[in-house]
Amino acid sequence: MSINVLFVTSEAYPLIKTGGLGDVSYALPNALRQQGVDIRVLLPGYKSVLEQLSLIEVSEEFWVSPLSHPIRLLAGIMADGKTPVYVIECPNLYEREEGGPYQDKKGIDWSDNALRFAILSKVAALFGQHHFLFKPHIIHCNDWQSGLTPAFLKYAPHSKVRTVMSIHNIAYQGIFGAEVVQQLGLPPESFSMYGLEYHGDVSFLKAGLYYADWITTVSPTYAKEIQTSKYSHGLDGLLTQRHQELTGIINGIDTTVWNPETDPHLNTNYNASDFSFKKRNTKDLRQKCHLSTSKQTPLIGLISRLTEQKGIDLLLPIIPDIIKSGAQLVMLGSGQKTFEKRLQALADLYPKQFSLTLGYDEALAHQIEAGAHIFLMPSQFEPCGLNQMYSMHYGTIPVVRRTGGLSDTVIDARFDNATGFVFKKEHSKDLLSCIQRAIHAFRDKETWKQLQSNGMNRDFSWDKSAHQYKLLYQNLIA
Repeated sequence: MSINVLFVTSEAYPLIKTGGLGDVSYALPNALRQQGVDIRVLLPGYKSVLEQLSLIEVSEEFWVSPLSHPIRLLAGIMADGKTPVYVIECPNLYEREEGGPYQDKKGIDWSDNALRFAILSKVAALFGQHHFLFKPHIIHCNDWQSGLTPAFLKYAPHSKVRTVMSIHNIAYQGIFGAEVVQQLGLPPESFSMYGLEYHGDVSFLKAGLYYADWITTVSPTYAKEIQTSKYSHGLDGLLTQRHQELTGIINGIDTTVWNPETDPHLNTNYNASDFSFKKRNTKDLRQKCHLSTSKQTPLIGLISRLTEQKGIDLLLPIIPDIIKSGAQLVMLGSGQKTFEKRLQALADLYPKQFSLTLGYDEALAHQIEAGAHIFLMPSQFEPCGLNQMYSMHYGTIPVVRRTGGLSDTVIDARFDNATGFVFKKEHSKDLLSCIQRAIHAFRDKETWKQLQSNGMNRDFSWDKSAHQYKLLYQNLIA
């Protein structure tokens, strides 16, 4: 029996991406199709999506309450050349000239986000209610933007489609005023603690977690963490209640995009069989970032949003100590303005030891992964994390905090088959101690080479994860 899946998402690389969800929404459907699942993506018709896809109309105009204007569905093929994608064409909701999918150019949430993503959920639910272009067995929802889909299906007559709700980051919950319940046509009884209601408001994410047939998140450790008050952002009671329908499946990485052997952003490629050419990438990165050259000096990379969640507050006070320990830093990212200013002041103070690039540069991100010796991820919490896996795949040794997917993917140097360095406490001194352990190991060539080999030979492709999702789908249908 073939499995038909509608994968509902608010972003998908390379059409539109703000974070890890975009990467997952491209790579996971691609991997599932290779395993025989007929999976198709449903995506809002943002301006960048319409510009990048060759689309054909697959539905006449139709009305979805409470919109006062019709919408259409268009269809195309994702960049992998295999995965079909349905696009909701609704210029008033999605085609904004400036800004991103969730916020305007000033970083302020779009005022009509409740409506924009309720319509995404409603259209997804239509696939489960009618013979509507494609008949899925499973509707796979991702994060709060599609969280109302299971709620709409719960109150739809004769719907037999099964739903999966995936949490990529529980900190973002899609909370809006109670008035949206009536506006969207959901019954009054749905607005209770046993439904959509969350402290007097509506939580799109809670709706998905309450009504979905199954819940997944992006690593086994994060699945445990979000059942505690520290990490759940108020949803631990519901998740503890549903723990038997909660699975943590680690994300994979797209090895067609992140592969040192074929990476077009590198001047010199290399692989796990011979990674001696990695040092040429280190030399290129130092030249590009105007850092001094020394074979005895480890180069530490960081690519991140500059926020407390990513542990930037732990890193800032110890940057002078890291440099005094005999290391260099190269950082790429943007975020809180206070962090940006403090980091820039340090980069100005140590121009030959610390390079800071504010913003995002795809080529530089690949060059940091290839050129750095050590990669920092001191996150306060990390549902899965991808950069630690990119780093290991590129022979760059991660230094991470023991949380979420970082805990599941990095093996500390104290253990067999080690791939990196792990610290536990959210303290700057613990981070510094862990970095100094890595610097010490860097100076032992044999130890370092073994760490690199262990990491580069780990299988972080999507095949294993996709197989776990396929089994989950099969069990739900059965």
